[in-house]
Amino acid sequence: MDFEAGEVLYFNKPFGQTSFFLVKKVRNAICRKLDIKKLKVGHAGTLDPLATGVLIVCTGKKTKCIDDFQFQTKEYIATLQLGATTPSFDLEKPIDATYETSHITRELVEQTLQKFIGRIEQVPPTFSAVKVDGKRAYELARKGEEVDLKPKILVIDEIELQEYDDDKKIAKIRVVCSKGTYIRALARDIGEALNSGAHLIGLQRTRIGDIKLNDCIELDDFLTSIDSEN
Repeated sequence: MDFEAGEVLYFNKPFGQTSFFLVKKVRNAICRKLDIKKLKVGHAGTLDPLATGVLIVCTGKKTKCIDDFQFQTKEYIATLQLGATTPSFDLEKPIDATYETSHITRELVEQTLQKFIGRIEQVPPTFSAVKVDGKRAYELARKGEEVDLKPKILVIDEIELQEYDDDKKIAKIRVVCSKGTYIRALARDIGEALNSGAHLIGLQRTRIGDIKLNDCIELDDFLTSIDSEN
């Protein structure tokens, strides 16, 4: 591989790590291998630390392709816990409120999901990388400061219920959507539409454009291969 001329790598981002952490590990490994101090390395489309799945990483001159990848359609498998909310809309923060769920049925969930197909408005999560006056929203939120985020227009191409556990009120959904969609915020909005609240307890990005999870390599495998090459 010619990392300086440019390569496009497909990773299955590990759970619990930031996208930036993965990029840093990849850059450090390549620079060490090539005995160079600097190399352009970037990713196309941030995944939250608690999410896994397809993360495209570009090196060298191929970093110019990042915008092209970012604008491609993305597919996710999201697991929602109904009946409770958290400030971060996922498991990063503890539950702050619980709600009645006895009215929720599989049929109601399926009907509610259909309301989100097409062009919708979505307010990004407070705990997100959206910039507010030059600062990341999550930096302000973690300091306890008020964050006023404006709604964005985005497109949900497909959304379907894959599994539903009526006893635990857990729904697993598949979402195909445009750039800029926050699945955590979608979980929040679905919970509000169900009058029950909801938050993410699992998220996996399964596709970016034509790149699927099966095309991806594990970070540890890549690092091992880099270190073992002559």
